[in-house]
Amino acid sequence: MYTRLSISLAVALIAVLLWRSLFMVDQGTVALLTRFGQPQSAQYGPGAHVKSPFDSVRRFDNRVITHVFPGEGLLSQDQKSLNVDFYVKWRLSDATRYLQATGGDEDVVAARLADVVRERLKSLVAAAPLAAIIGNAQLLSGAASLEALRSQAAALGVEFVDAQLQRIDLPDDVANAVYQRMQQNLVAQAQQLRDQGSAQADKIRDDAEHKRAQILADATREAQRVRGEADANAALAYARAYGVNAEFAAFYRSLEAYKHTLGREGDILVLSPEGEFFKYLHSASGR
Repeated sequence: MYTRLSISLAVALIAVLLWRSLFMVDQGTVALLTRFGQPQSAQYGPGAHVKSPFDSVRRFDNRVITHVFPGEGLLSQDQKSLNVDFYVKWRLSDATRYLQATGGDEDVVAARLADVVRERLKSLVAAAPLAAIIGNAQLLSGAASLEALRSQAAALGVEFVDAQLQRIDLPDDVANAVYQRMQQNLVAQAQQLRDQGSAQADKIRDDAEHKRAQILADATREAQRVRGEADANAALAYARAYGVNAEFAAFYRSLEAYKHTLGREGDILVLSPEGEFFKYLHSASGR
C-alpha cells in the first residue's frame, strides 16, 4: 500500500515537473524566462519550448502597439490656445530590458513616450504662430523629435515606430478668426488671379491690335507697290502706243475725255467750239 502511494506521488510529481518544463509561445508574442523574479538572457519566439521547472514564463506582445493621447492643451506663439490629439507607435525589441525598465507594463512605455512627445510639441507650438501650425500634420517629423523618441524607446527596451498628430481642435472664437483669415486670404488670391487674368487679356488684345495694324500697313504698302507698278506699266504702254501711232493715241484719249465729260445730266461746259477739245467732233461732222 505504501509502495503504491509512493509510486503515485512520484508519477504525479514527474507529471507536474513535465508540465512546468514545457511552455508554448503564440504568434505575435515573445517569451522571457524569470527565475526567482530575475529575467534570464534568452528570449523565445513562437512554438513549443522546454524550461526548468523553477522558471516562470513572461509573455509579451511583439506586434506594433498604438496608443492615442487626445486633448493635449497647448499655447501657440501668438498666444492662441489649441487642443492636439496625437498617437505613438512602438514595438518590443528587447524583452529583458523591457521587463526591467517597465515591469512588463505597456502603459509605462506609453506614458514615457507621451511625455517626450508633449515636451516636444510644447516647444514646437510655442515657437510658431497658429497659422503655421494649422494643417501641419508633420509637426513631429523633425530630426530632433525622432531622435529623442528613439532614445527614450531604446531605454525602455522597445523600438520607436511612429508619432503623428491626429487632429488639431481650436476654441470657437479662435476657429472663427482662423476661418475668417482663411476666407480673406482666398478672396485676396481670387482677386490677384482676376487681376492677372485681366492684365493678360489686355496684353493679348494689345498684341492682336498691333499685329492687325502691322498686317494692314503691310497690305497697304503692297497694294501701293502693285498699283505703282501697274501705273508704270500703263505709262510705258501709253508711251509705246504714242511712239507707234501718235495720232491714234491722241484720238483715243479724246474719246475717253468725251465719255467722261459729255452727255451727263446737269453738266455745263463753257468751251470755245473752235478749241482743241472738239477737234475730232468737228472732223467727224465735216465728213
